[in-house]
Amino acid sequence: MNHLRILVLCPHYEPDTAPTGEVITAICEQWTARGHRVEVVTSLPWYRDHAVAEGWSGRLVRTQREPWGRIRRWHPFPADKGRLVARAAAFAGFSVLAGADAVAAAGRCDVVVAMSPPLTLGAAGWAAAWRGRVPLVFNVQDVFPDAAVETGVLRNPQAVAAASRLERWVYRRADVVTVLSEGMAENVRAKLDSGDDPQKVVVVPNTADADRIVPSDRHNSYRADLGPGGDSDKTVVMYAGNLGHSQPLDLMVTAAEQFADRGRADVQFVVNGDGVARSSVAAAATRLDNLHLVGWQPPERLGEVLAAADLHVVLLRAGLGASSVPSKVYSVLAAGRPVLASVDRDSEVERLLAESGAGRTVGPDDVDAFCAAVAEMADDTDGLAEMGRRGRSYAEQAASPQQVADRYLDLFRRLMR
Repeated sequence: MNHLRILVLCPHYEPDTAPTGEVITAICEQWTARGHRVEVVTSLPWYRDHAVAEGWSGRLVRTQREPWGRIRRWHPFPADKGRLVARAAAFAGFSVLAGADAVAAAGRCDVVVAMSPPLTLGAAGWAAAWRGRVPLVFNVQDVFPDAAVETGVLRNPQAVAAASRLERWVYRRADVVTVLSEGMAENVRAKLDSGDDPQKVVVVPNTADADRIVPSDRHNSYRADLGPGGDSDKTVVMYAGNLGHSQPLDLMVTAAEQFADRGRADVQFVVNGDGVARSSVAAAATRLDNLHLVGWQPPERLGEVLAAADLHVVLLRAGLGASSVPSKVYSVLAAGRPVLASVDRDSEVERLLAESGAGRTVGPDDVDAFCAAVAEMADDTDGLAEMGRRGRSYAEQAASPQQVADRYLDLFRRLMR
């Protein structure tokens, strides 16, 4: 088998930071295990605290030499998500540096893979692919600017128009655009020129490593850290992930308030993560004994975090079902835990839960339906256990990281031919 030289541009390359980082790390590990050479152009670790991590600051770029290639990490100029202009400038600055680096490396690669968001990495990937005369595969984890518009983060008409033009420009110049669901594929295809081949948009869903993430005892050290809230007689309802504009965390707060008003101390709510919505959740947690806010956990505790919950919650604001698919759903299923999702109808998450039988969905931003579903599911422990078993069985039969990596390799070879 001919070994390929793959150049990857991504915003994060850490298994413990962001979903995109976890996904691309797993795929690259599979490529390198097969003997392919990979060069990664990415950022210094920063996502968790929106600041360059301790031990990494003080330099504009750092190079990690690996037996299979190298990782080049550029300063991301971190800015809080609430500061839109500063964040856009940070992405642009990082993309210029990463793009220049990728262009310099383009002569020693067979294919370029660029991930979005940010969209600007698509332009950087195109420059590298053009310089190296090689195919560009543009991987879309979230459709931008749609997601930012739907959440109200991006409102300026001129900014929306500029982002939309860049989005379409990259789609049309990529050799293939890969997305996570058929809904996202329809979104992207609608933005292509009428003469473009609709087959250039390929669905390659994210997945979880069912060999690495396995069911384990709910009574672990993470749950013990919750104190009385993690007692064995309590039902833990957990949201774990980014605390951002896309997640209506007020659903968790309202549910905790309603259970507290009913004297239902047997159900405890845990919000695990960080982001711009942290302060509002923290304020609620100070007045509610049944609501616990926990920060990011190190990667070695992922299994504990997933296992500690009796019910995991997935939240997406209305309108985001066709532009975003939370990758953590696959991890929860692999851990053998049930899911309650507040998402758009006919979204990929709803399809996944219906197909697996591993949970329930309610409409997006529907507080009453969400709280009623939490109450019904929390009172049915046998039902939760059965959903968890079905989720685990589904994860074992779903595409593995190895299979996803192979799908990309087949795609690369087709494009090279």
